Amino acid sequence: MINIKNITFTQIKQSLQVKKPWDDVIIFVLNILISIPVFIIAHENLIELNWPFNIDRILLFILLLIAIQLTLRLLRTIIIICIFVYILALVYGTTFGNYGFDSIFEDYNSMIYTMSDNPYPQDIIVSKLLPFPNKNLILNAIEYKNPKVRTFAIMATNENFKNVRGYSEYRTIIQCFAVFKEINSRWHYVSDPKDDDYIATASESLKYLSGDCDDHSILMAACVRAIGGTPRLIHTKGHIYPEILIGSMNDLETVNFLIKNVLFTKESANKQLHYHIDERNQIWLNLDYTASYPGGPFMSEEILGALTLN
Repeated sequence: MINIKNITFTQIKQSLQVKKPWDDVIIFVLNILISIPVFIIAHENLIELNWPFNIDRILLFILLLIAIQLTLRLLRTIIIICIFVYILALVYGTTFGNYGFDSIFEDYNSMIYTMSDNPYPQDIIVSKLLPFPNKNLILNAIEYKNPKVRTFAIMATNENFKNVRGYSEYRTIIQCFAVFKEINSRWHYVSDPKDDDYIATASESLKYLSGDCDDHSILMAACVRAIGGTPRLIHTKGHIYPEILIGSMNDLETVNFLIKNVLFTKESANKQLHYHIDERNQIWLNLDYTASYPGGPFMSEEILGALTLN
């Protein structure tokens, strides 16, 4: 029988220590595991200095590695407890839908990819935008509550990207990209009647998946809205095209990774994402019929008006 009274602090300390050289190995591995999520948080919240080759972020990661390494060395006597607490926190996050093992993997991939593959931004100066042409007609034509439109959108989500796992926070955006793929892969451009700006409803365009740019934009906006996305239409000189709300710059990092490495790998190979930043610093991604992937090049870059469906 163990006499608890005879157990000294030194004995407890020795029982919690890991023998060399395994203590250094464990500390280094634990350092990497801790540094990655800490760096991701710092990367997302600190202002980017835009140094060449992302040197500012490289230095930040190195400093974090050094700081955490020194801290762990000071705690080497209770390294087993540190490992247990860290793994327990990740298991808890994974089990209850918070930050867990999958989140670390997804965020790390997205961050590293975006740091080496910067999208192409354009700002919209809202104060300079003009009234949107045929606004009421277009709003009425975006029949996102029409059962046929909703059914088509659901069909598209079952035909495309249904088996993509993870990224639960971006499920709606992925499904909207499925709608984009279904429409754009089948869209047939047909001009309006001569000397007449004909505006077809979403359900009308749905029958043959044909029409001009405003018909495509109306159908895309209706289908995106029908499954929970937030679309808007952009009016340029002689052209209208749809966009989808992505969210913040942090969201764009994940979406950029998804498009380039999961959803549209061939279509977006060696290409950049094109998007707009509004007055609230929200990201809107191009969904034009001329694009083969979300965020494809703009057909026309001079923006005259914007119509958002909240």
